[in-house]
Amino acid sequence: MAPKKEFEIAIVGGGIAGLTLAIALYHRGVPFTVYEQAPAFGEIGAGVSFTPSAVQAMECCHEGIYAAFDKVCTRNEWESKQKVWFDYLDGYNSPPGPRFVISNSLGQRGVHRAEFLDELVKLIPRDVARFNKHLTSISERDNGKLVMTFLDGTTAEADAIIGCDGIKSRVRQLLYPSSHPSYSHKYAYRGLIPMEKAIEAIGNENAQNACMHMGPGGHVLTFPVNSGKVMNVVAFHTSEEPWEDSQRNTRIATREDALRDFAGFGKDVTNILQLTDPKLNVWAIFDLHDNPVPSFYQGRICISGDAAHATSPHHGAGAGFCIEDSAVLAALLSHEAVRSPADLETAFSVFDGCRRERGQWLVRSSRFIGDCYEWRADGVGSDFAKIENEINTRNGIIADVDVEEMCQQARDILSRRSNCSAQEFVTKI
Repeated sequence: MAPKKEFEIAIVGGGIAGLTLAIALYHRGVPFTVYEQAPAFGEIGAGVSFTPSAVQAMECCHEGIYAAFDKVCTRNEWESKQKVWFDYLDGYNSPPGPRFVISNSLGQRGVHRAEFLDELVKLIPRDVARFNKHLTSISERDNGKLVMTFLDGTTAEADAIIGCDGIKSRVRQLLYPSSHPSYSHKYAYRGLIPMEKAIEAIGNENAQNACMHMGPGGHVLTFPVNSGKVMNVVAFHTSEEPWEDSQRNTRIATREDALRDFAGFGKDVTNILQLTDPKLNVWAIFDLHDNPVPSFYQGRICISGDAAHATSPHHGAGAGFCIEDSAVLAALLSHEAVRSPADLETAFSVFDGCRRERGQWLVRSSRFIGDCYEWRADGVGSDFAKIENEINTRNGIIADVDVEEMCQQARDILSRRSNCSAQEFVTKI
């Protein structure tokens, strides 16, 4: 029987990072409470895809997380494309067929964020969450307890705090004020098109399976959602102009704006954009590329997921890395050497050592690969063989890992540090 934990963890944020961590801790007997600023669990945004390593991380956290994903995910419609991640097309010159195809063991499997969260919340009791809790400050009492103060005037205590509060993380702001998100000079139009209309516009194969339409200064990705009834559209455009409001990541634009940004692209891209709604949401792509955090923790305060390494979406791996973080944190906090509040800082130090390099690499690589899609990357340009090689190489770094081994390595490091500390204590006696 695992030793009783003599500490309480506060998880700030109830998105994918926070909920997967909560589920993993709950099923390992680690005490925690989730503090979410919204009135209920929910996610902002539309579709999110996952890599094979993300699926491993789900299973490491708890088998129910993978079951939730499998229940709500949508795949490529064609049986012959079940292992295809994306068909990469020349969206500018529009020659027939893909220039190359990227595949993996999982293929293209995406979920709607809200649907995924609706399934995840079933894996923990309702009473572990406190809603309408917008964190404003953190202080420490003389007894070592950390005190969170919220916008509604209430407070709560914990022995450690883990910020899973996303790209605009308040926990990160309190730890590292200079590590703020910066605009990547890309924004994305988002749209949904009924599948029958999409098929009429670009044909069965390209409408019913994941495609990446590449071109100079822009790229358009499409994939089926809602059990294949709808084609999701995300059209990225690069602009040297600053984003007008750094506090708001979205604005309303028009179909004509999108067509103007993609003027000169081929007929498939034009046909896709002409089928979008007259009014479109535009999402600015911010990340932590320019202002990375120096560490994922300070004392008994830690950051995880997008709070620690918010990335652009071009690798389709950001959410998966959040779940990897959850798996490693759960492995450490459930370790037999972590019994009391005094052990938590060492656990967070190990987490930082195991996760920071990989998380910050993704942020840098995602920016580069987004430029590859738009023929802007240094040394790559519009050379399709080079673009394909960069994608395969970098996707391999993302996917070709053993997440259980990653967790075991973290546990082993923690064991060695704990043994060293125990020996030092005995020597002093």
